[in-house]
Amino acid sequence: MKNEKSQQQLEYERRIHAEMVDSFDEELEMEIDDDRMNHLVTEATSDHSNDLDRNFYFKELFRLQGELVKLQDWVVHQNLKVVVLFEGRDAAGKGGVIKRIAQRLNPRVCRVAALAAPSEREKTQWYFQRYVSHLPAGGEIVLFDRSWYNRAGVEKVMGFCNDKDYEEFFRTVPDFERMLIGSGIILIKYWFSITDEEQNLRFMMRIHDPLKQWKLSPMDMESRRRWEQYTKAKEIMIERTHIEEAPWWIIEAVDKKKARLNCIAHLLSQVPYGEIEREPVVLPDRIHNPDYARNPLSEELFVPTLY
Repeated sequence: MKNEKSQQQLEYERRIHAEMVDSFDEELEMEIDDDRMNHLVTEATSDHSNDLDRNFYFKELFRLQGELVKLQDWVVHQNLKVVVLFEGRDAAGKGGVIKRIAQRLNPRVCRVAALAAPSEREKTQWYFQRYVSHLPAGGEIVLFDRSWYNRAGVEKVMGFCNDKDYEEFFRTVPDFERMLIGSGIILIKYWFSITDEEQNLRFMMRIHDPLKQWKLSPMDMESRRRWEQYTKAKEIMIERTHIEEAPWWIIEAVDKKKARLNCIAHLLSQVPYGEIEREPVVLPDRIHNPDYARNPLSEELFVPTLY
């Protein structure tokens, strides 16, 4: 029994370290995209490194992000409309995947829709109305960080909708999604799946990390308590809304890095795209005016140089 507890403690410490490494890697992802990466990753890797080799993870992530740029160009060139829904439990890693997808794309082409709780006015509207206003025009990609499936999840579990509204949602959502697809929208739906133990660990990490405590709300705490109710709601949701035109795709998300790579690779496979030929970019010669002189600026206008 003592040895078993020791093994459990070692695994717990390994997962905590993996979470800390992942936060560090997030900064590397933003800054490193050339040969400097190899040196820094090797330098930072220890015996507690993630199951997925970090060097491979970085290289594959950058490769996939390069493909996402090609996909973006294709979407613009072909005037496509793409909608991707990201659903899952709190702390399942949806935000991390969305961040990696949008990280190197043009925000005018790829944008994130993360809607707050509905206002009193929105509660009186057609349920789908506030989501419709965020749908893409031609040449756009919209990533929904949670979506109209709130009704099948949090609203059902927390009692924010009645049984009539709940059943009406299931009756109408397949037709709604078929309407979107019929209008030319490419609709892709992901559910991020984590274990009970993994969510508990991620919540504990957020509680003890001052930089991530903002991610925890009273609603998150209550969702943790109602794990089994969310499980049942998720099972019903997938069973009743997994349609041929817009199927659900489940991402195994206990390992964050694998989940990100798997999701991005799958997303790329869902939208056939090609590489757009571009004219070579030539920087024009700057015009020099012999009478031009810069006006001096007051020192008071400058931000203090603290670093």
